[in-house]
Amino acid sequence: MKLRTVALEAVCGRKDQFPEPRLPEICFIGRSNVGKSSLINALTGRKALARTSQSPGKTRTINFYSVNDTLYLVDLPGYGYAKVSQAEQKRWGQIIESYLKERESLCLAVLLVDIRHEPGEADRMMFDWMRYYGIEPLIVLTKLDKIKKNQLQKQLALIARGLGVEDRNNILAVSSETKTGIDALWQRMESVAFEEEAIDEAPTSDSERS
Repeated sequence: MKLRTVALEAVCGRKDQFPEPRLPEICFIGRSNVGKSSLINALTGRKALARTSQSPGKTRTINFYSVNDTLYLVDLPGYGYAKVSQAEQKRWGQIIESYLKERESLCLAVLLVDIRHEPGEADRMMFDWMRYYGIEPLIVLTKLDKIKKNQLQKQLALIARGLGVEDRNNILAVSSETKTGIDALWQRMESVAFEEEAIDEAPTSDSERS
């Protein structure tokens, strides 16, 4: 995608603050400190569009980033951060659940997993929960630059097995630092976000017109 305009359009602590569902939305979800904000910055070519931090638990709202006014990238709060109070974790969980279950303009959920580690219980629970509600997430493995090239296939197999992913085509590995895999991720996201639009705009054949 050729990026012309990118902007943080809405910061939402409640679902009644969500913007109107006028554009296709791709959301990013994962454990705290898995690299969601860094990935959004890499995808948009902006160094500080999404705030990053070495301290987990910084994203406490649902943030909507408008891309070319044709698509929203949506940054969800990270899960699994033990130092947050139970009440705060419950509030985050409720707003995440509300978004994933009710947002009609959501076209793709991207589940981020650190490529260096086997999926944790929270990752497996989130994956299973989304599939239970009919959401087939795209698994994106972050921090590819942190492992050696000869470890890639081993880690892919480990994570696929840990989550119970049968289709390896539904797993992509990326690095926000080196930008490896970013173009491939954009291609996958665009194919989903604009698939319906492409179908609507497809030329009608002579046989269909007759």
